[in-house]
Amino acid sequence: MPFKRDVHASSVYKEPAPIRDHENPFEAMVDRFDVAAQILELDPGFYEYLITPTRIHITAIPVVMDTGRIKVYTGYRVIHNDILGPSKGGIRYSLDVNLPEVKALAAWMTWKCAVVNVPFGGAKGGVTCNPREMSAGELERLTRRYTSNLIDVFGPDKDIPAPDMNTNAQTMAWILDTYSMHAKRTENAVVTGKPIKLGGSLGRREATGRGVMTTALAGMDRLGMRVPQSTVAVQGFGNVGSVAAQLMAEQGCKIVAVSDVSGGYHNANGIDITKALEYSEKNGYSLEGFDGAESITNDELLALEVDILAPCAMEDQITSRNAESVKAKIIVEGANGPTTPKADAILKDRGVMVIPDILANAGGVTVSYFEWVQDRQGYFWSIDRVNRRLDRMMRIAFDSVFDVAHQHDVTLRIGAYVDAIKKVADALKLRGIYA
Repeated sequence: MPFKRDVHASSVYKEPAPIRDHENPFEAMVDRFDVAAQILELDPGFYEYLITPTRIHITAIPVVMDTGRIKVYTGYRVIHNDILGPSKGGIRYSLDVNLPEVKALAAWMTWKCAVVNVPFGGAKGGVTCNPREMSAGELERLTRRYTSNLIDVFGPDKDIPAPDMNTNAQTMAWILDTYSMHAKRTENAVVTGKPIKLGGSLGRREATGRGVMTTALAGMDRLGMRVPQSTVAVQGFGNVGSVAAQLMAEQGCKIVAVSDVSGGYHNANGIDITKALEYSEKNGYSLEGFDGAESITNDELLALEVDILAPCAMEDQITSRNAESVKAKIIVEGANGPTTPKADAILKDRGVMVIPDILANAGGVTVSYFEWVQDRQGYFWSIDRVNRRLDRMMRIAFDSVFDVAHQHDVTLRIGAYVDAIKKVADALKLRGIYA
C-alpha cells in the first residue's frame, strides 16, 4: 500500500518562521517530499522513517561576554538521517535560527548528498545569536562551548559540521581544536571548510558557486541555449553569488545584475565582475556606492528579463507574490529554499526551468566530501583535480535528475526528490530495521 501522509505526524513543531507562503520551512520540504513519495509509491513505514529526524539536540550555551556578564544562547543540531553514511551539514549563527529551519535544512542535506552520490547523511546546526554584535573572543567562546556540549554528537565517522551563514574557516578551526582537545589527538576530519593549513581542501570556498555555474550550463545545454552573451542576474554577492557570477562571466555569460544587503545593481551592457569584487572587498564587503551599474530594488532584480536568474541569498525570495513577474528562462538556486511551494506551481505553469537547491548548490557538500576523504587518507589534491571531479559529479547528478524528471513528467525539483528519496529508501531496504 503506498503511503498516505499523516498531517498530524508531520506538523509537530509550530514555531513561527520567516516563511510568507508556508507555515514553516520544514513543512515546505515535506510538501515536495509528499509528491515524490506518491510517485515512488513509498511504503508508509518508510515514509515515516525518512521524514522523521533521527536525533534532535537542543543545548543551552552559557558564554562569558567581554563585559563579564554571562549570557545564555540556544544551540541546535539536527541529525536528519545517517543511512548512507555519517551525517553532514553546516552550522549557522543568526537571530533567525529556529528548530523548524534547522530541521528543514538538515533534511535538505540528506537529499542533497543523495542527489550527488556523496556517502553522507544530512544534518544541520545553528545558534540563535547576532554575530555582528559579538567580538571575536565571544564568538570563540560560544563556538567552543557549543562544540563541547555536542562532543558526543560530532565525530569524523558520526557527524561532520561545516561553515554556513555567519560561520567560516576560523569557526571550523575552533571546533576542530575543541574536539581534538577532548579526543586527546588532532582529528582534522571532524569538520570541513576549515583553513588549508589545518587540512582544508583547495577549491572548497568556491565549490558552491562553481556548482551553480556547472548546473546552469547543463540546464542551458538541455534547452538549446547558447552560453556566449546569455544574460544572468545574481541575487546575493556573498561567497556563493560572487563566485557563481565570476565563473559564469568567465564562461562568456553577461552578468547584467547583482545584489547584496545594500541593494541591487543593474547594467544592461554587463557588469565587470572583477571590478565589482575588488570594490566590494575594499568597501567592507558591500557594493554600496558601486558606480559600475545603476541601483535597483531586489524586486526589480528578480523581475529582470534575463536568461538565468540565480538566487544565492536567503530562503523564501521567490513566492506567490512575485513569481508571476519572474521573466528568466532558468532559475538556478544557489541559496537553500529560495523558492516556495506556491511559487513552484506558478513557475511550472509558466514553463520556467528551476534547477533546485538540493542539486544546484550541492557543490559545497561535494567538495566537503573531497576534503573529508583527503583528511582520512592524509593526501591532498591539486585544485585542477578538485574542480575536474566536482564538475563531473555535478554534471552526472544533473543528467540523472533531468532524466528522472522527464520520465515522470515532473519538475526538476520533484525529479531531484524522487532520485534522492529512492536512493535512501533503497539503502534502508538493504540495511533493514534493527529491532
